[in-house]
Amino acid sequence: MTGALGILRLPSDVRFGYGVRAGIATATAAIGRRAFVVADPFLATTPAFAETVEALEAAGVATHIHTEVPPELPVPVVHDAGRAAARFGPDVVIGYGGGSALDAAKLVALLVSHGGDLDGYYGENAVPGPVVPLVAVPTTAGTGSEVTPVAVVSDPDRELKVGISSPHLIPRAAFVDPELTLGAPPSVTAHAGIDAFVHAVESFTAAALPVDLGGALPVFVGRNALTDVLSLEAAGLIHSALPAALADPGDRGARADMAHGSLLAGMAFGAAGTHLSHAIQYPVGAMTHTPHGLGTGTLLPYVLQACLPATVPRLARLGDALGLPAEDDPARRAQGTVDAIAALCARVDLPGSLADLGIRPQDAPGIVDLTLQVRRLVQIAPVTADATFLRRIVDAAIAGDRAALADNPPTKA
Repeated sequence: MTGALGILRLPSDVRFGYGVRAGIATATAAIGRRAFVVADPFLATTPAFAETVEALEAAGVATHIHTEVPPELPVPVVHDAGRAAARFGPDVVIGYGGGSALDAAKLVALLVSHGGDLDGYYGENAVPGPVVPLVAVPTTAGTGSEVTPVAVVSDPDRELKVGISSPHLIPRAAFVDPELTLGAPPSVTAHAGIDAFVHAVESFTAAALPVDLGGALPVFVGRNALTDVLSLEAAGLIHSALPAALADPGDRGARADMAHGSLLAGMAFGAAGTHLSHAIQYPVGAMTHTPHGLGTGTLLPYVLQACLPATVPRLARLGDALGLPAEDDPARRAQGTVDAIAALCARVDLPGSLADLGIRPQDAPGIVDLTLQVRRLVQIAPVTADATFLRRIVDAAIAGDRAALADNPPTKA
Protein backbone atom coordinates (compact mmCIF):
# COMPACT_ATOMS: atom_id res chain seq x y z
CA MET A 1 0.00 0.00 0.00
CA THR A 2 1.47 3.37 -0.95
CA GLY A 3 1.57 6.39 1.31
CA ALA A 4 -1.09 8.06 -0.82
CA LEU A 5 -3.74 5.50 0.11
CA GLY A 6 -6.01 6.37 3.02
CA ILE A 7 -8.70 4.38 4.82
CA LEU A 8 -10.98 5.49 7.67
CA ARG A 9 -14.20 4.02 9.05
CA LEU A 10 -16.08 6.33 11.43
CA PRO A 11 -19.50 7.09 12.93
CA SER A 12 -21.75 9.22 10.77
CA ASP A 13 -22.12 11.78 13.60
CA VAL A 14 -19.17 12.71 15.83
CA ARG A 15 -19.48 15.64 18.24
CA PHE A 16 -16.70 16.93 20.48
CA GLY A 17 -16.54 19.74 23.01
CA TYR A 18 -17.86 21.01 26.29
CA GLY A 19 -21.65 20.77 26.33
CA VAL A 20 -22.17 18.47 23.33
CA ARG A 21 -24.00 15.97 25.53
CA ALA A 22 -26.99 18.30 25.28
CA GLY A 23 -27.55 16.85 21.79
CA ILE A 24 -27.71 13.18 22.83
CA ALA A 25 -31.49 13.08 23.25
CA THR A 26 -32.32 14.72 19.94
CA ALA A 27 -29.85 12.58 18.01
CA THR A 28 -31.11 9.41 19.67
CA ALA A 29 -34.75 10.26 18.99
CA ALA A 30 -33.89 10.64 15.31
CA ILE A 31 -32.63 7.03 15.32
CA GLY A 32 -35.19 5.23 17.48
CA ARG A 33 -37.77 5.43 20.28
CA ARG A 34 -36.66 2.61 22.59
CA ALA A 35 -33.15 2.95 24.04
CA PHE A 36 -31.36 0.29 26.05
CA VAL A 37 -28.79 2.29 28.02
CA VAL A 38 -25.64 0.49 29.18
CA ALA A 39 -24.06 2.65 31.87
CA ASP A 40 -21.19 2.42 34.31
CA PRO A 41 -22.83 1.78 37.72
CA PHE A 42 -21.20 4.76 39.44
CA LEU A 43 -21.85 7.18 36.61
CA ALA A 44 -25.51 6.14 36.52
CA THR A 45 -25.86 7.90 39.90
CA THR A 46 -24.50 11.24 38.71
CA PRO A 47 -26.55 14.38 37.92
CA ALA A 48 -25.17 14.51 34.36
CA PHE A 49 -26.51 11.02 33.64
CA ALA A 50 -29.88 11.84 35.19
CA GLU A 51 -30.11 14.92 32.96
CA THR A 52 -29.42 12.80 29.88
CA VAL A 53 -32.09 10.25 30.80
CA GLU A 54 -34.63 12.99 31.51
CA ALA A 55 -33.85 14.60 28.16
CA LEU A 56 -34.28 11.26 26.38
CA GLU A 57 -37.66 10.68 27.95
CA ALA A 58 -38.73 14.27 27.21
CA ALA A 59 -37.80 13.60 23.57
CA GLY A 60 -40.15 10.60 23.51
CA VAL A 61 -37.48 7.92 23.94
CA ALA A 62 -38.38 5.10 26.35
CA THR A 63 -35.32 3.93 28.27
CA HIS A 64 -34.14 0.82 30.08
CA ILE A 65 -31.05 1.43 32.24
CA HIS A 66 -28.61 -1.45 32.60
CA THR A 67 -25.70 -0.92 35.03
CA GLU A 68 -24.21 -4.40 35.45
CA VAL A 69 -20.92 -3.48 33.79
CA PRO A 70 -17.95 -4.84 35.77
CA PRO A 71 -14.32 -4.15 34.82
CA GLU A 72 -12.73 -6.55 32.33
CA LEU A 73 -16.23 -7.37 30.97
CA PRO A 74 -16.69 -11.13 31.56
CA VAL A 75 -18.56 -12.96 28.80
CA PRO A 76 -21.39 -14.29 31.05
CA VAL A 77 -22.23 -10.73 32.15
CA VAL A 78 -22.49 -9.60 28.52
CA HIS A 79 -24.77 -12.54 27.70
CA ASP A 80 -27.03 -11.54 30.61
CA ALA A 81 -27.14 -7.97 29.33
CA GLY A 82 -27.98 -9.20 25.84
CA ARG A 83 -30.92 -11.21 27.15
CA ALA A 84 -32.18 -8.23 29.15
CA ALA A 85 -31.94 -6.04 26.05
CA ALA A 86 -33.75 -8.58 23.88
CA ARG A 87 -36.65 -8.61 26.36
CA PHE A 88 -36.84 -4.81 26.19
CA GLY A 89 -36.68 -4.74 22.39
CA PRO A 90 -34.55 -1.63 21.72
CA ASP A 91 -34.19 0.11 18.40
CA VAL A 92 -31.11 1.97 19.68
CA VAL A 93 -28.42 1.09 22.27
CA ILE A 94 -26.59 3.80 24.22
CA GLY A 95 -23.21 3.21 25.87
CA TYR A 96 -22.41 5.68 28.66
CA GLY A 97 -19.15 5.34 30.58
CA GLY A 98 -15.62 4.11 30.10
CA GLY A 99 -14.34 1.46 27.75
CA SER A 100 -16.16 -1.42 29.44
CA ALA A 101 -19.54 0.29 29.16
CA LEU A 102 -19.00 1.23 25.51
CA ASP A 103 -17.76 -2.24 24.59
CA ALA A 104 -20.68 -3.83 26.45
CA ALA A 105 -23.10 -1.63 24.51
CA LYS A 106 -21.56 -2.75 21.22
CA LEU A 107 -21.89 -6.39 22.17
CA VAL A 108 -25.45 -5.99 23.43
CA ALA A 109 -26.36 -4.46 20.06
CA LEU A 110 -24.68 -7.43 18.37
CA LEU A 111 -26.54 -10.02 20.46
CA VAL A 112 -29.91 -8.33 20.02
CA SER A 113 -29.40 -8.24 16.26
CA HIS A 114 -27.87 -11.64 15.58
CA GLY A 115 -28.28 -13.77 18.72
CA GLY A 116 -26.11 -16.72 19.68
CA ASP A 117 -23.07 -16.61 21.95
CA LEU A 118 -20.18 -14.20 21.73
CA ASP A 119 -17.67 -16.91 20.89
CA GLY A 120 -19.33 -17.22 17.50
CA TYR A 121 -18.10 -13.71 16.68
CA TYR A 122 -14.51 -13.78 17.99
CA GLY A 123 -11.87 -12.46 15.64
CA GLU A 124 -12.28 -10.29 12.56
CA ASN A 125 -15.29 -9.77 10.30
CA ALA A 126 -17.40 -12.53 11.88
CA VAL A 127 -20.39 -10.22 12.48
CA PRO A 128 -22.76 -11.08 9.62
CA GLY A 129 -24.47 -7.71 9.20
CA PRO A 130 -25.54 -4.41 10.76
CA VAL A 131 -26.40 -4.25 14.45
CA VAL A 132 -28.89 -2.14 16.37
CA PRO A 133 -27.68 1.47 16.00
CA LEU A 134 -25.32 2.61 18.73
CA VAL A 135 -24.85 5.96 20.44
CA ALA A 136 -21.57 6.19 22.39
CA VAL A 137 -20.92 8.64 25.24
CA PRO A 138 -17.40 8.20 26.69
CA THR A 139 -16.68 9.47 30.20
CA THR A 140 -12.95 8.73 30.17
CA ALA A 141 -10.25 9.93 27.80
CA GLY A 142 -8.67 6.68 26.77
CA THR A 143 -10.22 3.82 24.90
CA GLY A 144 -11.54 5.62 21.83
CA SER A 145 -14.22 2.92 21.69
CA GLU A 146 -16.79 5.53 20.68
CA VAL A 147 -15.36 5.52 17.15
CA THR A 148 -13.78 2.07 16.74
CA PRO A 149 -14.94 -1.28 15.31
CA VAL A 150 -13.64 -3.32 18.27
CA ALA A 151 -15.01 -4.66 21.56
CA VAL A 152 -12.95 -6.72 24.02
CA VAL A 153 -14.21 -9.25 26.57
CA SER A 154 -12.75 -11.62 29.16
CA ASP A 155 -13.62 -15.23 28.38
CA PRO A 156 -13.17 -17.52 31.42
CA ASP A 157 -12.47 -20.43 29.06
CA ARG A 158 -9.47 -18.65 27.53
CA GLU A 159 -6.14 -17.45 28.85
CA LEU A 160 -6.30 -13.98 27.36
CA LYS A 161 -8.83 -11.33 26.49
CA VAL A 162 -10.69 -11.76 23.23
CA GLY A 163 -11.56 -9.15 20.63
CA ILE A 164 -14.58 -8.96 18.36
CA SER A 165 -13.75 -6.75 15.41
CA SER A 166 -16.14 -5.64 12.69
CA PRO A 167 -17.05 -2.35 11.00
CA HIS A 168 -20.65 -3.21 11.96
CA LEU A 169 -19.71 -2.39 15.58
CA ILE A 170 -18.81 1.23 14.85
CA PRO A 171 -21.34 3.44 16.67
CA ARG A 172 -23.78 5.52 14.64
CA ALA A 173 -23.08 8.59 16.78
CA ALA A 174 -20.41 9.62 19.30
CA PHE A 175 -20.69 12.44 21.85
CA VAL A 176 -17.32 13.32 23.40
CA ASP A 177 -17.93 15.90 26.14
CA PRO A 178 -14.82 16.66 28.25
CA GLU A 179 -17.11 17.75 31.09
CA LEU A 180 -17.90 14.09 31.73
CA THR A 181 -14.20 13.30 32.37
CA LEU A 182 -13.67 15.90 35.10
CA GLY A 183 -14.56 13.52 37.92
CA ALA A 184 -12.29 10.68 36.82
CA PRO A 185 -9.94 9.49 39.59
CA PRO A 186 -6.19 9.94 39.04
CA SER A 187 -5.58 6.24 38.34
CA VAL A 188 -8.29 6.17 35.67
CA THR A 189 -6.98 9.39 34.15
CA ALA A 190 -3.44 7.99 34.02
CA HIS A 191 -4.22 4.48 32.77
CA ALA A 192 -6.86 5.49 30.23
CA GLY A 193 -4.79 8.46 29.11
CA ILE A 194 -1.60 6.50 28.52
CA ASP A 195 -3.59 3.86 26.62
CA ALA A 196 -4.85 6.59 24.30
CA PHE A 197 -1.23 7.66 23.83
CA VAL A 198 -0.28 4.07 22.97
CA HIS A 199 -3.14 4.02 20.42
CA ALA A 200 -1.67 7.11 18.78
CA VAL A 201 1.92 5.85 18.77
CA GLU A 202 1.20 2.29 17.66
CA SER A 203 -1.20 3.34 14.90
CA PHE A 204 1.55 5.64 13.58
CA THR A 205 4.31 3.02 13.80
CA ALA A 206 2.22 0.09 12.51
CA ALA A 207 3.13 -1.52 9.22
CA ALA A 208 1.28 -0.48 6.08
CA LEU A 209 -0.43 -3.68 5.00
CA PRO A 210 -1.04 -4.52 1.34
CA VAL A 211 -4.78 -4.52 0.74
CA ASP A 212 -7.01 -5.72 -2.08
CA LEU A 213 -9.11 -2.67 -2.86
CA GLY A 214 -11.54 -4.84 -4.77
CA GLY A 215 -12.01 -7.35 -1.97
CA ALA A 216 -12.99 -7.47 1.67
CA LEU A 217 -10.64 -5.35 3.76
CA PRO A 218 -9.24 -6.52 7.08
CA VAL A 219 -10.54 -4.55 10.05
CA PHE A 220 -7.04 -3.19 10.73
CA VAL A 221 -5.24 -2.17 7.55
CA GLY A 222 -2.13 -0.58 9.08
CA ARG A 223 -0.97 3.01 8.97
CA ASN A 224 -2.08 5.07 6.00
CA ALA A 225 -2.35 8.62 4.70
CA LEU A 226 -5.51 9.42 6.66
CA THR A 227 -4.57 7.84 9.97
CA ASP A 228 -1.07 9.34 10.12
CA VAL A 229 -2.24 12.91 10.64
CA LEU A 230 -4.70 11.83 13.33
CA SER A 231 -2.07 9.76 15.15
CA LEU A 232 0.47 12.58 15.23
CA GLU A 233 -2.01 15.19 16.42
CA ALA A 234 -3.30 12.83 19.11
CA ALA A 235 0.21 12.00 20.36
CA GLY A 236 1.15 15.67 20.64
CA LEU A 237 -2.01 16.58 22.53
CA ILE A 238 -1.78 13.72 25.02
CA HIS A 239 1.96 14.09 25.61
CA SER A 240 1.44 17.58 27.05
CA ALA A 241 -2.09 17.26 28.44
CA LEU A 242 -1.85 14.04 30.44
CA PRO A 243 0.66 15.30 33.03
CA ALA A 244 -1.33 18.54 33.29
CA ALA A 245 -4.61 16.71 33.86
CA LEU A 246 -2.99 14.64 36.61
CA ALA A 247 -1.39 17.66 38.25
CA ASP A 248 -4.70 19.55 38.29
CA PRO A 249 -7.76 17.32 37.74
CA GLY A 250 -9.93 20.40 37.32
CA ASP A 251 -7.85 21.84 34.46
CA ARG A 252 -10.57 22.18 31.81
CA GLY A 253 -8.09 22.86 29.03
CA ALA A 254 -6.06 19.75 29.80
CA ARG A 255 -9.22 17.65 30.09
CA ALA A 256 -10.42 18.95 26.71
CA ASP A 257 -7.07 18.17 25.11
CA MET A 258 -7.13 14.67 26.60
CA ALA A 259 -10.65 13.98 25.31
CA HIS A 260 -9.67 15.42 21.92
CA GLY A 261 -6.47 13.37 21.75
CA SER A 262 -8.25 10.17 22.79
CA LEU A 263 -10.90 10.72 20.13
CA LEU A 264 -8.34 11.32 17.38
CA ALA A 265 -6.30 8.30 18.47
CA GLY A 266 -9.44 6.16 18.35
CA MET A 267 -10.18 7.40 14.84
CA ALA A 268 -6.65 6.47 13.82
CA PHE A 269 -6.32 3.03 15.36
CA GLY A 270 -9.87 2.05 14.42
CA ALA A 271 -8.55 1.71 10.88
CA ALA A 272 -4.78 1.36 11.30
CA GLY A 273 -4.79 -0.89 14.37
CA THR A 274 -2.34 -1.21 17.24
CA HIS A 275 0.49 -3.70 17.55
CA LEU A 276 2.88 -5.29 20.03
CA SER A 277 2.20 -3.38 23.27
CA HIS A 278 -1.43 -4.38 22.95
CA ALA A 279 -0.72 -7.92 21.80
CA ILE A 280 1.59 -8.62 24.73
CA GLN A 281 -0.76 -6.93 27.20
CA TYR A 282 -3.57 -9.37 26.44
CA PRO A 283 -1.88 -12.29 28.22
CA VAL A 284 -0.22 -10.00 30.78
CA GLY A 285 -3.54 -8.43 31.71
CA ALA A 286 -5.23 -11.81 31.98
CA MET A 287 -2.45 -13.13 34.24
CA THR A 288 -2.21 -10.10 36.52
CA HIS A 289 -5.76 -8.72 36.44
CA THR A 290 -4.34 -5.24 35.98
CA PRO A 291 -5.90 -2.39 33.95
CA HIS A 292 -5.39 -2.52 30.21
CA GLY A 293 -3.76 0.91 29.95
CA LEU A 294 -1.40 0.15 32.81
CA GLY A 295 -0.08 -2.81 30.83
CA THR A 296 0.13 -1.18 27.40
CA GLY A 297 1.83 1.91 28.85
CA THR A 298 4.35 -0.17 30.77
CA LEU A 299 5.20 -2.13 27.63
CA LEU A 300 5.36 0.73 25.12
CA PRO A 301 8.96 1.92 25.76
CA TYR A 302 10.24 -1.65 25.44
CA VAL A 303 8.31 -2.30 22.23
CA LEU A 304 9.49 0.95 20.66
CA GLN A 305 13.09 0.31 21.70
CA ALA A 306 13.01 -3.14 20.11
CA CYS A 307 11.42 -1.81 16.91
CA LEU A 308 13.58 1.33 16.68
CA PRO A 309 16.02 0.23 13.93
CA ALA A 310 13.06 -0.45 11.62
CA THR A 311 11.15 2.72 12.51
CA VAL A 312 13.72 5.52 12.65
CA PRO A 313 11.95 7.87 10.21
CA ARG A 314 8.59 7.32 11.91
CA LEU A 315 9.96 7.88 15.41
CA ALA A 316 11.80 10.98 14.23
CA ARG A 317 8.53 12.44 12.92
CA LEU A 318 6.83 11.47 16.15
CA GLY A 319 9.49 13.41 18.05
CA ASP A 320 8.54 16.50 16.04
CA ALA A 321 4.89 16.01 17.00
CA LEU A 322 5.88 15.74 20.68
CA GLY A 323 7.75 19.04 20.46
CA LEU A 324 11.16 17.58 21.25
CA PRO A 325 14.30 19.69 20.65
CA ALA A 326 15.73 19.65 17.15
CA GLU A 327 18.22 16.92 16.28
CA ASP A 328 19.98 16.59 12.92
CA ASP A 329 20.70 12.87 13.16
CA PRO A 330 17.53 10.81 12.55
CA ALA A 331 18.74 7.85 14.62
CA ARG A 332 19.49 10.05 17.63
CA ARG A 333 16.16 11.78 17.09
CA ALA A 334 14.38 8.42 17.10
CA GLN A 335 16.16 7.32 20.29
CA GLY A 336 15.31 10.64 21.89
CA THR A 337 11.65 10.04 21.07
CA VAL A 338 11.69 6.64 22.78
CA ASP A 339 13.45 8.15 25.78
CA ALA A 340 10.85 10.94 25.99
CA ILE A 341 8.03 8.41 25.85
CA ALA A 342 9.65 6.38 28.63
CA ALA A 343 9.94 9.60 30.64
CA LEU A 344 6.24 10.33 30.11
CA CYS A 345 5.32 6.87 31.36
CA ALA A 346 7.46 7.38 34.47
CA ARG A 347 6.00 10.86 35.00
CA VAL A 348 2.48 9.46 35.19
CA ASP A 349 3.66 6.81 37.69
CA LEU A 350 3.51 3.71 35.52
CA PRO A 351 5.54 0.72 36.70
CA GLY A 352 9.02 0.44 35.28
CA SER A 353 8.78 -3.26 34.52
CA LEU A 354 6.43 -6.19 34.11
CA ALA A 355 7.93 -7.60 37.31
CA ASP A 356 6.22 -4.69 39.11
CA LEU A 357 2.91 -6.10 37.81
CA GLY A 358 3.69 -9.55 39.21
CA ILE A 359 5.14 -11.18 36.10
CA ARG A 360 8.02 -13.60 36.79
CA PRO A 361 10.82 -14.64 34.39
CA GLN A 362 9.36 -18.12 34.16
CA ASP A 363 6.12 -16.62 32.83
CA ALA A 364 7.83 -15.34 29.68
CA PRO A 365 7.43 -18.42 27.45
CA GLY A 366 3.70 -18.62 28.08
CA ILE A 367 3.27 -14.90 27.44
CA VAL A 368 5.07 -15.20 24.11
CA ASP A 369 2.98 -18.20 23.04
CA LEU A 370 -0.26 -16.38 23.85
CA THR A 371 0.92 -13.16 22.21
CA LEU A 372 1.49 -15.01 18.95
CA GLN A 373 -2.19 -16.00 19.03
CA VAL A 374 -3.16 -12.32 18.77
CA ARG A 375 -2.38 -12.49 15.08
CA ARG A 376 -4.43 -9.48 13.99
CA LEU A 377 -2.10 -7.24 16.05
CA VAL A 378 1.20 -9.08 15.63
CA GLN A 379 0.90 -9.02 11.85
CA ILE A 380 0.76 -5.21 11.72
CA ALA A 381 3.88 -4.72 13.82
CA PRO A 382 6.57 -2.74 11.95
CA VAL A 383 8.93 -5.73 12.23
CA THR A 384 8.74 -9.47 11.78
CA ALA A 385 7.66 -10.34 15.32
CA ASP A 386 8.49 -14.01 15.72
CA ALA A 387 8.79 -15.86 19.02
CA THR A 388 12.47 -14.96 19.42
CA PHE A 389 11.85 -11.26 18.92
CA LEU A 390 8.88 -11.23 21.29
CA ARG A 391 10.82 -13.14 23.93
CA ARG A 392 13.51 -10.46 23.94
CA ILE A 393 10.89 -7.77 24.52
CA VAL A 394 9.18 -9.71 27.29
CA ASP A 395 12.45 -10.62 29.03
CA ALA A 396 13.64 -7.00 28.93
CA ALA A 397 10.28 -5.72 30.19
CA ILE A 398 10.30 -8.18 33.09
CA ALA A 399 13.84 -7.16 34.02
CA GLY A 400 13.14 -3.46 33.53
CA ASP A 401 16.17 -3.29 31.21
CA ARG A 402 15.34 -1.31 28.07
CA ALA A 403 19.05 -0.99 27.23
CA ALA A 404 19.17 -4.74 26.60
CA LEU A 405 17.09 -4.12 23.47
CA ALA A 406 19.23 -1.33 22.04
CA ASP A 407 21.50 -3.70 20.10
CA ASN A 408 18.75 -5.95 18.80
CA PRO A 409 18.13 -4.97 15.18
CA PRO A 410 14.90 -6.57 13.96
CA THR A 411 14.00 -7.74 10.52
CA LYS A 412 11.66 -5.38 8.72
CA ALA A 413 8.17 -6.69 8.11
